[in-house]
Amino acid sequence: MVTVVGTGTGAPLSPEAGAALAGAGLVVGGGRHLAAARLPERAERLVLGPLAPALDRIERYTAAGAPGGPVVVLASGDPGFFGIVRALAERFGAERLDVRPGVSSVATAFARLGLPWDDAVVVSAHGRALRTAVQVCRSRPKVAVLTGPGSGPAELGAALARHDAERVLVVASALGDPGGERVERVTPAEAAGRDWGAAVSVVLCLDESRALAPVRTVAGPLPGPDRWALEESEFAHRDSMISKFEVRALALARIGPRLGELVWDVGAGSGSVAVECARFGAAVTAVEKTSDGCDRIRANAAAHGVDVRVVRGAAPAVLSGLDDPDAVFVGGGGRELPEIVSVCARRARRAVVIAMASLDRVPAARDALTAAGFTCDGVLLQSSRLAPLPGDVSRLAATNPVFVLWGVRPPARTEGVPQ
Repeated sequence: MVTVVGTGTGAPLSPEAGAALAGAGLVVGGGRHLAAARLPERAERLVLGPLAPALDRIERYTAAGAPGGPVVVLASGDPGFFGIVRALAERFGAERLDVRPGVSSVATAFARLGLPWDDAVVVSAHGRALRTAVQVCRSRPKVAVLTGPGSGPAELGAALARHDAERVLVVASALGDPGGERVERVTPAEAAGRDWGAAVSVVLCLDESRALAPVRTVAGPLPGPDRWALEESEFAHRDSMISKFEVRALALARIGPRLGELVWDVGAGSGSVAVECARFGAAVTAVEKTSDGCDRIRANAAAHGVDVRVVRGAAPAVLSGLDDPDAVFVGGGGRELPEIVSVCARRARRAVVIAMASLDRVPAARDALTAAGFTCDGVLLQSSRLAPLPGDVSRLAATNPVFVLWGVRPPARTEGVPQ
């Protein structure tokens, strides 16, 4: 049996956990946990560094019959919450673990602010790529980020400042340490300019105007929208220059917007596709070359309660300053369409979807996708909507046909890409 004890956020150990520690023969934990705990003099101590050697040592010790007494692993907060319990259960089996959880750093940090956190999204950047955490912070109003070397408050702040994200970062350090605990509110730019050291426990990323959400029944991120492919009347647009809902329905199915990913909407127009992707939880950058179009996109995003970053400029040149997307929707382009598609296809991690009214541009767009290694497919989308006629009868009114082309990066190209 391996006993896992959560500690490190100020709450005292339970009597049972203290008794398990007092009888331990091998104690494994971080240096600060071992230094703070009252360990039996006879116990072997193993400072936790790389995980694999520590697991190997525990396995050898238990295989020898645990000659000095049981194994106790010390961990921060709740070790079953993005903690060591997963690795121990995978190696030794969950039935061989006795887990004594403490209070997690996430719960403690929100408690310090007096905020509930049943509506928070928790994302780990510890030993993982930071990009997923950045996109979640951009798209959700209340996020807790578990940090690590190279993915701390400075790096997170720099990324959010680059995206013009209107967020406040709350950096909680040394939680539970009476002499060293700090909980500091900073802007992303301020966070980027500081050296935070190794004592950071967790970073909260907040849109403080939405920090108190309505009462929830299900914890965690909001579920996806109950409907999509919204009516054109639900968006402000100019002279019907908007992707029709039939086109958006198919485009959304092929884009697959999701939490933790970045979507570009290039030639965004009214921003209807951008807004719908944001409603699914994706971080979205809408690219539009006209100032009135940019204003319209911002207004539509605000009307639907989502965050969309709007970048004014002409593609493909303006795309060079943007982070690589997971998926792209191209809704305009003119003569530059093949070059735009080529740039998007080189940089998209997963998919590119293009809507074209002109069939003449389909071959060049398709060639640009296949040249970038995408598998390509498409349909000519034609629809007729019910329209009223006098006498309480209806007719079918045809909409303009649109060719929807999409490219998907083959799985072999995405294996091993950090998420």
